[in-house]
Parts: sequence; C-alpha cells; structure tokens
Amino acid sequence: MPEYLEKEVLVLGCGNILFGDDGFGYAVVNKLNELKKEHPILESNKIQIIDAGTGASHFILSLIDEKTPLKKIIIADVIDYGLTPGELKKLYSKDLPDIDKYHIDAHDMPLAGMLKDIEDNYGVKIVVIGCQQKNVPAPDILLELSDEVNAAVDGAVSLIIDELNE
Repeated sequence: MPEYLEKEVLVLGCGNILFGDDGFGYAVVNKLNELKKEHPILESNKIQIIDAGTGASHFILSLIDEKTPLKKIIIADVIDYGLTPGELKKLYSKDLPDIDKYHIDAHDMPLAGMLKDIEDNYGVKIVVIGCQQKNVPAPDILLELSDEVNAAVDGAVSLIIDELNE
C-alpha cells in the first residue's frame, strides 16, 4: 500500500493549472503547504496533502479498500453550481451529483460516483471544498486563476484546517 494511503486523512487538490480556475485545487494545496509552520495540524503524520492534478485522484481513490486506514478525504476543486464566481460551498457525498458509474472523457473525469462508493463501502467521510468557477477555458490555455477564485483560496484553506481540527 502506498504510504499516503496509510494516513487517516487525505487532502487532495484537484484540477489543471493550464485551464484558469481549474487550477484552484493546486493553489489551495500550495497554500496549505506554505502554512505548515503556522498550523501544526498540517504537519501531522496522520495527514497527507497531495496535488492530485486531473488524473491522480482517480488512481489514488481506486486503491482504497477495506484495509485502508483512511477516515476522511477532503477535496479542493472548482465546481459549477451556478453560484457567484469565487463562492465556496462545502459538499458531502450526499450532495454530490449522481453520475452513471465512471463516465470518463479526455478532460472531465467525475469523482462523484467513486467518492460515494468509498464512503458507502469503507466508511471514509468525504468532504469537498468547492469553489464556483468563473473561467475554465479548456482547451485554450490560461495560466492564472480569475480574481474571484484566487480570492477564495484563503477561505478554502480555512475550511480545510477547520475540517482537520474536528
């Protein structure tokens, strides 16, 4: 079993830095890593913070089974819930959309079904810190977050630290 799956909590930043606001998860993970000295919980040997990019999250989640000691997975990612750009929304597995199994295309690999299965089958609590996207220009490349999404990074970090302290 990979070392990161021997932890109690995984924090996954999902998304692609090449597509504007889709780089939100990456920005959150970087900020969490910068704040480790200020927030000792971030240095706990029970927690693993991972920049999961666009595909690694599926690989990581597919390795979870009944022997995995995970208790919680926290995911930072952009969402499209029709909210105000940059608005944060905390979602649990019951809030995630029902998507027929694991339909996958070149850019969009929904995690909802996998996350629901992990919670139902292995008792791992799922928390998604979602940020309403403003601009995800794929396939065009944009190497920066919108001002609204960038301004939400600190709030997402605070929500994650609160989750870790529960």
